[in-house]
Order: sequence, then structure tokens, then C-alpha cells
Amino acid sequence: MPLLSPHNHQPLIQRKQSFGSLEMVNMELDKQLDLQQPFGVDYGKLENGLVYYVKCNPKPRKRASLALAVKVGSILEEEYERGVAHIVEHLAFSATKKYTNHNIVKFLESIGAEFGPCQNAVTSFDETIYKLLIPIDKPELLSEAIQVLAEFSSEIRLSKDDLEKERGAVMEEYRDNRNANGRILDAYWTLMMEGSKYADRSPIGLENVIKTVSSQTLKKFYQKWYHLCNMAVIAVGDFSDTKSVIELIKTHFGHKYSALDPPSIPHFKVPSHEDPRFSYFVEPEASGCAVMISNKMQVDELKTMKDYREMLVKSMFRIALNRRLFRISRRKDPPYFSCSVASYVLVRNLKAYIMSSSCKEKGTLEALESMLIEVARVRLHGFSEREISVVRDLLMSSIESAYLERDQIESTSLRYEYSQHFTHNKPIIGIEYEAQLQKSILPDILASEVSKFAEKLWTSCSCVIQIVEPQAFASVDDMKNIVMKINKLENERSISPWDDEQIPEEIVSLKPNIGNIVQQREHENIGATELILSNGMHVCYKCTDFFNDQVLFTGFSYGGLSELPENKYFSSSMGSTIAEEIGMYGHRPSVLMDMLAGKRVDVDVEVRSYKRSFYGDCSPFYLETAFQLVYQLFTTEVTPDDEVIKRVMQVKEETILARERDPYTSFSNRAREINYGNSYFFRPFGISDLQKVDPLKACEYFNTCFKDPSTFTVVIVGKINPTVTVPLILKYLGGIGKPPEPIFHFNCDRIKSLPFKFPKSMTREVVCSPMIEAQCMVRICFPIELKHGTMEEEIHYTGFLAKLLETKLLQLLRFKHGQIYSASVSEFIHGDLPCLTGDIGGDIQIDFSCDPKISLKLVDMALNEILRLQEEGPADQDVETILEIEQRAHENGLQENYYWLNLILGSYQSRIYSGDIGTSFKILDETRSKVRKSLTSLTMQLALRRIMPCNNPHTVVILMPQTSWFKRIKSFSQWTLHGIDMKILAAIAGFTVLALSLKRYSKRS
Repeated sequence: MPLLSPHNHQPLIQRKQSFGSLEMVNMELDKQLDLQQPFGVDYGKLENGLVYYVKCNPKPRKRASLALAVKVGSILEEEYERGVAHIVEHLAFSATKKYTNHNIVKFLESIGAEFGPCQNAVTSFDETIYKLLIPIDKPELLSEAIQVLAEFSSEIRLSKDDLEKERGAVMEEYRDNRNANGRILDAYWTLMMEGSKYADRSPIGLENVIKTVSSQTLKKFYQKWYHLCNMAVIAVGDFSDTKSVIELIKTHFGHKYSALDPPSIPHFKVPSHEDPRFSYFVEPEASGCAVMISNKMQVDELKTMKDYREMLVKSMFRIALNRRLFRISRRKDPPYFSCSVASYVLVRNLKAYIMSSSCKEKGTLEALESMLIEVARVRLHGFSEREISVVRDLLMSSIESAYLERDQIESTSLRYEYSQHFTHNKPIIGIEYEAQLQKSILPDILASEVSKFAEKLWTSCSCVIQIVEPQAFASVDDMKNIVMKINKLENERSISPWDDEQIPEEIVSLKPNIGNIVQQREHENIGATELILSNGMHVCYKCTDFFNDQVLFTGFSYGGLSELPENKYFSSSMGSTIAEEIGMYGHRPSVLMDMLAGKRVDVDVEVRSYKRSFYGDCSPFYLETAFQLVYQLFTTEVTPDDEVIKRVMQVKEETILARERDPYTSFSNRAREINYGNSYFFRPFGISDLQKVDPLKACEYFNTCFKDPSTFTVVIVGKINPTVTVPLILKYLGGIGKPPEPIFHFNCDRIKSLPFKFPKSMTREVVCSPMIEAQCMVRICFPIELKHGTMEEEIHYTGFLAKLLETKLLQLLRFKHGQIYSASVSEFIHGDLPCLTGDIGGDIQIDFSCDPKISLKLVDMALNEILRLQEEGPADQDVETILEIEQRAHENGLQENYYWLNLILGSYQSRIYSGDIGTSFKILDETRSKVRKSLTSLTMQLALRRIMPCNNPHTVVILMPQTSWFKRIKSFSQWTLHGIDMKILAAIAGFTVLALSLKRYSKRS
């Protein structure tokens, strides 16, 4: 049965019709929208009640995105079942009737479909979604993947042994949520949902239930609620036709039957309330001070054109208000650092408009007052027609982009859309019709109509207000007084109208002197053209058709922060932050925001250790605007502005204080110091460092970073037409003037490397940090050194080793012993130093969180597994798995502009680049193929011994909750197995005995 699309994958779409020529819709507001049949998908129901959605979609090629959507979530749990829905989801991947011992995970990995936290399933209040993204270049893979979903629907084993093995993983996920953010959100959710069952049905559940629930309780829940009439299968992929896929669904699901009279899914209401609810939440570990204001309301029903118009009005209100809030955050002495409003669907049929801000310490009441005033200002005076005109342009631009790429939507996005249709009745009317509707409706929506929505955001409209601070500086009574104050001001009409800004029309005020092409080369193996411009800038562009409305570009130059002595480092490292706030494109951010309204363009900069770069993402229609911003970046002299500097320094200070409150900070700081040394490059920015920042020097450094075009190489990838693009390149990139003296003119061989001091001996350390709830993090680092002669091969081997270790540690610690939720293994190659000569150092880093009580045991297990792999080598299946995962990721990447952009940049920045990008690209591609072909169990074992020899010093750093001295000694006694000096242990023990004796003596006295 042919399941792959027969197309030859030439350009994915032909633009039959431009957005501008779309016909307008006859606006009969009471006209019913066709909502029964979701647009553009084969939709139906089997006799047993199972719903299906099947759609042919060519992006990505040879892939299918599948899901089983189940209308069963934590809201259906009884008190003694809290957390059961989530545990059932976990155990689905452990064992079913056909698949045992995590064979589903092994199957997914064997075909290159990675398994990981939240990648394959998610449980929420009202539903559970199981997700698979699989290759379908072999016909049997799609059939087996659908069979896996069929197993989830009715055959999850839920045995006692399965449960015991998975408890630790679920418990670790629970523990991960018990940090500052988790506690803040839990408190806010409980307050918002007060009076409803939703208030105490968090999907993660209760610790006691996770630890003690029986497999029998799981089975009862599963059998009670998991029925085909509550489920939908979704299949979106590069199929040749939908009929054959529907037949597969019938084959694997058709013979299944639900109970004769399954219980209906109950709906639980959340009561509205007139009196606002207040919460003043003191969280000592909070990452900052915050204010949240939410107004709950029913989810909009979308049945008629009038409903659709009202939906657009609400979107326009949100965008217009956000633009005002952004401007306020950029004023002198702003009431908050950032503030925005967004709409969220909370649970089935209920959503909320949530306005949230971050602000300075002791500034929450001022922030709350400002937020309430802005909504009141809209109620009193409304938005201006100019403001709504800007918002209209933004929405029109957004729908135009969606329309242009309507045939290039990722299958995972469509899968999500269909799952929302099933679980939340969210209508699907098709992007073509939506484009017609918005093009017809948006021009007629007036500012007065948009402004009226503010009437639904009174504090008497199911409003919940929360303030979060690390220390108590105010009270709920203070919050109530602010609300009464604003209500009084509004009733007296004492709030002034909004003062609008004047916006320049042109981004570039002085026309550039157009450059010319000095040299042009075609690189057929890349499909790219390389230009050398008269000002010395190198430009390489590649035309693609992956997305009709996307162009990506990055320009880089060698030389960065590594060149700076300590007395210049702190000021210079703040340069890009200060320049961005002042206006590095020649206009203040609040002004530029309006100048770019409706233009799909985004440009940013980055100054790192060894490179300076600008990068962007834009529509091909606005490529000129993007290049204008780059031209402005190089020609603008940023000068300090006292107001801006004060705000930037205040934000930085608050960030530093917030970081110091985080229990993980002392752990990450110490791990960095042990593994890399104590240079000022690696130390975190502290308050004392902030006091060393000279704003003038910061601006001067930034101005030199983007001044000399001759040192920059620019790579452009996307939907570009060279006949249009090249003249723009010459005008704006070629028009950047070359300074009389070279600036940052570095040969990559001459770059000063960061002073890494990788450990020379084995180091093991426990970092004890005060924390409200026990958290534990383990970091194991292996220093590595890659030899110059085989550098590129060794880099690939290092990547494969990292993936092998991650896979094996997950198999051991998660699937076999059930003691962790996830593990990550990453490789770090000397900060991407582009050095052409000499060996390069780095490390392989292993991270996982766990129960503090078993952290030392798990470290032993992880190290023993690495030693076993060095002695015995991995199994053939392990090697095949990581090869398949890498190959599938590569195949997907070749259909993405970002991937090609990074491939070309990597060829320029490779240590083998010597002036010919085509040659370095070819060598890198051949090196990848060579390493892949060489990978066997034996070569992986040898690579592991070579790159991570067992006699190499490694470091282990563990974050533990701060406990009593006695408990710490008990931990150290276990830690001695890992090299703690017995003399130190004896000294600590002796000191503690002495202290306890003195304490007893003092009590007797």
C-alpha cells in the first residue's frame, strides 16, 4: 500500500492568487459559518464512536504527525485519585498488551522518533493527548504507529510492577514543579478557580497519591473513562491519499468496542464573582516582583460572522493595549520593567484576559496602579484612530503571511488544530476563508468599537489580582485601596487622555552610496551565490521555497569580549543591552515599533566571546526594511541617555538580586568555577560588577562592534528573488561606508581564547543551598580534548557519544529504575573558538534532577554505566538507534531555512575554512557521512575510550537542600566512596561531636 505522496517535491506551492487579489466577503453579520465539518480534513466517525481526522500534508516530507486525543483529564479524578490521569499517561509508554518493558519507547527511537518529556504526551485538566511524529518512508511504520495509539486507547497494562517502576519518575516531575514559579502559579490558580472543582485538580496531583496509589485504582479510572466515544485519532502527514490511512485506522481500531453505557463526561462550571479576589503572595525564591490581573469570561462561541468580527475586535484591543503598555515601560522612571496582556483558555469553556507585569522591589503597588489606570483610560477616552490603524496593519500583515504559507504549514501545527477542534470545539474554517473574512472586516472596525471591550475588564468582572514579592512590603488592604483609588479617579473622570507620539516616516534619513560587486562565485554543491562587495563585506545567499514568507539572515565578524581586560569587560558586556534601549537603529524602540507596524521584519544583534553578529527574520516583501535596519545599525552612533541608563541598570540590578534568591544559583556558579575556573569571564554579573559599568564606554564599545563592514560575512537564506535582492544588497549592505582604519580586523588564528581551566584532578562536591522545598540537581562533567588533525571527525563523534550517553542513562535511570524524569547530555567545544591551529578543549556534561536522598546512588549508577560502555561497548541496536535519530533530524532539517542557514554559517566558521565556502561545505558533509559509515559498536567504544578515557579527571557537583550538620555528615559518609578526604570527614565529625557536647553541657548548666 503506497503511503507516501508521489510528488517529486519541487517547489511546494504555486501562488495561484495573491493576498491582494482575494475577493471580499459579503458581510451579513447574522450569516451562519459552516462549523459542522472542519475545513480541509477528512473527518468522520467509526461505528464504535471513535472520531478521526486525516489530512495529506507535505511538510515535513516523508513524515506523519499522529495523535490520540482523549477527553479525559485530571478534572474527572476523585479526591483519592488526584494525579491518576497523569500516571496513566506515563504508564502507557511502559507497557500495553502487545508492548512490554518500554518497547514502545524503543520502537520510537529505533525509527528516529525521539522520546522525551512532554514530547509524546501531555495531561491537562480536560484532556490527555498522546503524540507521535514518525517517518513513513517504510509502509509498515505508519501501521505500527497507529497500532501503538490503538494500544493506548484500551490496552494499557497498569500492573503493580509497572507502577512501582514509574513512581519515581512521576515523583521527580512533581518535584520539578515545586519551585518558586510552581508555588506562585498554584496559589494564583486556586484563587482564580475558587468555588470550582478545577481549583484542586492540578494534573500533577498530590504527593501522597503519587507515592501510595494502587494499580487497581489506576485500572478503575482507566476502565471508567477511556472509551472510544471520548477519543479521536489524528493523522496528518505526507500521505499519497487519505483513504489508505483511514483504512489503517479502521484496521487497528475498528474491532474495538466501548462499554455499552459509558458514563458521560461531566462539565464543571467556574462561578463568576463581582467582588475582586486579592492575593499578596510572599515567595522568598521568586525571580522578581510581579503583578497579575485577570478577568475570567466564557470562551467565545464562533457561529456567525458577527461572532468572528467580535473576535477580531478583542484581538485588536489586546494588541493596542500592549503597545501602550510597552511605551510606558520605556518612560522615565517607569512603574514596571515590562507589562503585557494576553488571552488564555484556562479550561473547557473558560478563558481569561491576564495582564502581567514585572517591576522593581517595593514597586508592585505602583505597577498595579498604572495597570488599572491604563484600562480605565481606555474606558474613558478610548484608543485613537491612528492607534487602531496601526493595529489593523499588524493583523492584516499577519493574516497575509498565514495565507501565503497556507500550503506550507507544519503537520504538527495542523495536528494541534484538529485536537483543539475535538477537545474544545474550536472551529476550523480554513485559512483562505479566514483571510477573506479579515480582509473584509478589518477596514470597517472603528476605534470606538475596539475601546468598548475595556468595559469587560472592570475589577467587578470576575477579577483576580495577585502581587508576588520576595519580601512583604505591602498588604491586601493596600491592594484594595489602590482599586478603590482608581475607581474613584475614573468616576470623577480625573484620568487624562493618552498622549500619542509623532512617528517619522522614513527609517533611513540619508540615502546610502550604492556599492558594487567586486567578485561573484557560484557554489553549486550548496545552491548558493557568494558576493564580495566594494566595501569588503562578503554576502552569500541561497534561494529556497520551504516557506513563501520567510527570509533569514545572519552577519558575523570575528573578535568579541574575549579580547577585553577586566577593567573594560563589564562596561563592554553591557553595550548591546544599553544600545538596544537607547535605539541602535537610530530610533527609540517605542518609535521604531510604530514605524515597523505591519512590516514582517525582526532584526537583533549579539556580542559574544569570539564573534559579533546581527541576525534577522523577515518577509521577502520587507527585505528592504530589514536591510535598512542593518544599514542604520552600522551608521548610528549610540550615545548615553541618562533616563535610559537608569532604567537599564535598575533592571539589571533586579535581575542579579532575583538570581541570588534562586537556590540553583550557588550550584551553577560553583559548577562553572570547578569546571572552567574563576576568571571574570565565567563569574556571574554581580552588584559590585554593575557598579563598574561606565555607560559611555559601553556605548563606545558597541559602536565599534558594528562599524567596519569589511570584517563581516552575511548569509541569507529563504524565498528571495536575486533580481530584486541583489540591488538591495548593493544599496544598503554595500552602501555601508568602510572606516579609514580597520576595526576589529581579526584573523581567526589571532583570536584570544577564554582562559578555561579544565580540572586536572577528580573533584566531587555537594553544594548545600537553602530552599523552601527540597530540590536536587546533579551535574557530571568530563573534560575532553580534540586533536587538531582529526578535529571535524572528533566533533561528530562527540555529538554521537553525547546522544548515546543520554539514551543509555535514560534507559537505566528512568526506564529500568524509575528514579528520574529526564536527563540531558550535552557537548561543549571550547565556546565555539574558531581557531585554525592547535587542539581544542571542552567537556561532555550530564544533568539530571532526582530525589536528594538517592542522588549519590544515582551518580554511582551513571558513572558505572559509562565505565561499562567503555569496557563492553554499546549494543548494535544502540548504535543503530542514534544513527537513525541523527539521520531523521538531518532529513527534517534539510527542509528548513534555519538548518541551511546554520550549515552555511558552520562552513564559514569551520576550522577547515580557507577562503572557499563550497570546499569547506563539501568536506564537512563528507566528514559527517564518513563518521556515520564508520559507526559500529566497536568504533563507538573506541571513541568513548579516546574522548572520555576512564583515567580522565571528571567532576561531580550536586545541589542539595541545606540541612542540619548531622544530616550533612551522614551524606558525607556516603560521599567518601567518591573521594572525600577521610581526614576532613574525621575533623568535621569531631567538631560536631564537640559542638553537641557543649550544647548538652549548656543545657545542664
